[in-house]
Amino acid sequence: MRLIKFLLFFISLAPTFVFASTDIKLDKAPIDTSDDASLQRGAQSFVNYCLTCHGASYMRYNRHQDIGLSNQEISERLILTGQKVGDVMFTSMKKSEAEEWFGVAPPDLSVIARSRGADWLYTYLRSFYRDESSSSGWNNLIFDKVAMPHVLYQLQGLQTLNVKSQDGLEVKELNLSVPGLLSKEEYDNFAADLVNYIVYLGEPHANYRKKLGAFVLIFLLGMLGLTYLLKREYWRDVH
Repeated sequence: MRLIKFLLFFISLAPTFVFASTDIKLDKAPIDTSDDASLQRGAQSFVNYCLTCHGASYMRYNRHQDIGLSNQEISERLILTGQKVGDVMFTSMKKSEAEEWFGVAPPDLSVIARSRGADWLYTYLRSFYRDESSSSGWNNLIFDKVAMPHVLYQLQGLQTLNVKSQDGLEVKELNLSVPGLLSKEEYDNFAADLVNYIVYLGEPHANYRKKLGAFVLIFLLGMLGLTYLLKREYWRDVH
């Protein structure tokens, strides 16, 4: 009986959850995990800006051979902490230190794209704004009171939040008050490459799996044709 009441209560709240999820419009992330050049740029950005706090514990450095990097290039471009090519991509930050500095340990990013979605990550990286009321001095349009500071602000610049009323509704907009090292288009491309790589992290075998699936389907279709011809030949003289 309690289970039935709980289910009815959950169903009654479902429209509220749906409505809340549509309040924020996410930008479409230009994802193409077959673009090795984009993945290489994203990998380098990841180790330079993300790996200090966030780990990718399901990924080994030598797996980057699949996106066109040799072991020497992996060592020179991606390994910055003296690890070996066969090691897992752990962060050097201790959990206790992270909790002391940020209040919560930064999550592992191995499968974050599968839980959050590429569009959410792409919008998130471009939606930080200055907020002096927060402990870090930063906030995010789609993640209110985020603990993470804007580590990419030097590239993007400083954004400020502008709230205005339109047709009785509260509309939030971000304005670039101080330009960064990159133009808006360049920063968008930077974020796209980084998110593309994070999506790749979630399933490095995806492209191989899709190619293998295509070959399997072609083989099965070929076998279907041969089986049909064999059936016709077997039953030709049977009346």
